[in-house]
Amino acid sequence: MYSGNRGRSVSFLKNILTLRNLTFVVGAILLGSLLHFFFTGAGGQRYLAVRLVPLALILQILFVYQDRWFYPRLPALVNHIAVLAYLGIALYAMYYLTQNYEDIAIWRQARYTQHDFIVGVLVFLLVMELSRLIHPILFWVNVVLVLYTLFGQHSPIDFFWHPGMPLDRIITSSTVEFSTGVFGRYSQLALTLIAAFLLLAAAASGFGAQKALVDVMRRLAGRSRHTIPQTAVLASVSVGMVSGSGSANTAVTGSFTIPLMKRYGVPGTFAGAVETSASMGGLIMPPLMAVAGFIMAEFLGVPYWDVVVRGFAVAFVYFVSLVLAVYLLSVRLLPATPIQIPTVPLYCWLRTVIFFAGIIYLILLMSTFGVGAMRSALYTSGAILGLLILTWLYFRYVLKDPAVMGESLLGNLRTAVETHAEMTSYLTLLMATLGIMIGLFTVTGFITRMGSLLLQLGEFHIIATILMAWVFGWLVGTGLPPTATYIIVAVIIVPPLRQLGVDPWVAHFFAFLLAIWGELSPPTSLTAAVAAKIAESSFMRTMWEALKICLPITVMSFAIFVRSDMVVNPGWDQIVDTLLVAVGTAGVTYAVFGRFFSAWWPMAGTRLVFLALAIPVVFHPDDNVAIACAAVLLPLIMIGVHRHRKVAPRQELQEGVASEPAK
Repeated sequence: MYSGNRGRSVSFLKNILTLRNLTFVVGAILLGSLLHFFFTGAGGQRYLAVRLVPLALILQILFVYQDRWFYPRLPALVNHIAVLAYLGIALYAMYYLTQNYEDIAIWRQARYTQHDFIVGVLVFLLVMELSRLIHPILFWVNVVLVLYTLFGQHSPIDFFWHPGMPLDRIITSSTVEFSTGVFGRYSQLALTLIAAFLLLAAAASGFGAQKALVDVMRRLAGRSRHTIPQTAVLASVSVGMVSGSGSANTAVTGSFTIPLMKRYGVPGTFAGAVETSASMGGLIMPPLMAVAGFIMAEFLGVPYWDVVVRGFAVAFVYFVSLVLAVYLLSVRLLPATPIQIPTVPLYCWLRTVIFFAGIIYLILLMSTFGVGAMRSALYTSGAILGLLILTWLYFRYVLKDPAVMGESLLGNLRTAVETHAEMTSYLTLLMATLGIMIGLFTVTGFITRMGSLLLQLGEFHIIATILMAWVFGWLVGTGLPPTATYIIVAVIIVPPLRQLGVDPWVAHFFAFLLAIWGELSPPTSLTAAVAAKIAESSFMRTMWEALKICLPITVMSFAIFVRSDMVVNPGWDQIVDTLLVAVGTAGVTYAVFGRFFSAWWPMAGTRLVFLALAIPVVFHPDDNVAIACAAVLLPLIMIGVHRHRKVAPRQELQEGVASEPAK
């Protein structure tokens, strides 16, 4: 009897003491600590980072270890010991740095003790090792920068020469100085404003709002096969409002939209490219704007709403062209046969309405009522979560809906907490890694020298500076996530552009669009890779098709230098410039994808006509000329869409659809 009870007790303890349960507990502690700070501001942002960055590192260790070994080639025991050691380092660093915070931050500046230095070394190595596992490209960039910082005096190239810096200075500036590096402004931003907005995504994820959004968008897409791919566009813009990652957006929406498109005859390459392009738009879409919008507000020293109101203009232009491109391609690739409209349960409709009502409420709080961005995010998250809980309770216990009978309230809340913990800890590690990188860029003088080079190019012509900046941003974006690309580009490129007279809003949105384009730029694109994997298509072909569909991002990157009111002056001037750029990018999109005639030589001629009208609409400095060209181009696009429906379908393309079986 006693042995049986003990066996049941041991079994119960094994079920409770799991890695996932430990992760949930740590995530709940992180969430509780953040909520306490959001409502009290106790200790300030720097002290918050010192306390919670180690906690975020613990969460990343636990999340990674749930999925895979840290070192697959080593025995399990070695992996267990390594994880315990990493957890111990993070816990001890959190204890030591918080207990000695005032002494380190004030009294021991530039005269740190050996104990301070040892803790700094451990934190530095832990962040580097986790970045090696999660952000490998950033890790290797930092390794190169550390070596460059140590041995810059041996550089044979004058441009890269600097006097060098000792290792202990690298460690202290990256850790225990608190104002830079691991605990600097980027980590502080991740744990404050960004973490508050991630509560929106957590609340939606906990009660399955993303899946409901996809179902509703599928219902809204209509009865025609031609509108099926628009499901991906609508779903991605919806989920993208609260998602800061193109690849995550693709993974969430693409797992539903890509199989749906293929089921109705869309080729896998096209389905993957559409989802990739739509997810790129999700990165542009406020209120999150790939998390870069928060950093832009920090750089410019403005309320976050000032960034959002300009971001909506950029997003509008992009999605006008995206919807047009996807429709033109759909007409070419799919037959115009009707399909049955799916039935969407009432529970999905209500979750979708709650989500969009929450976004509208957030916008009203920041714009009309002047509530701060952080408080607005908190109030909106609370409202969305409360309404979702009430809706779930009604369907679960009053209507006894079978769709929710397999769920539990605590299980949904747990999912919300885990989602927030994973996203916040991931971004905190990213920001800590970037803090080290930007600190090393600064102390070596690379930023100053790069700025001087751009200024020298500006003396020749500002266009040369812009093109050089674009190439630099493309190279940076080939391997880094959008947030990292934006920070690096903004730190290095924006100051010289401002010295050449470029408006700071234009310079920062140029950096932002470069960062978004960098997520798709060849030869690497994580978003296209995820979409291609889901679609079971070629990665390179998917990326190439997505690049063509995403052409408006490239056009807008340069258009804002001419149509600057689009991002500088909210109001009627902004609306005029936004509409002009939208018409111009739509004209470029039609020139690439549209077919006015079936024969190739008149079709080539009409494409040149569309481009000849679109270019001055976007880039001519005289508004009157741009408006006149737009007045001609817009009716031509409308007529062209009608013509495209008649002449675009080709026999070989229809055969191409049939050759790829739907799955």
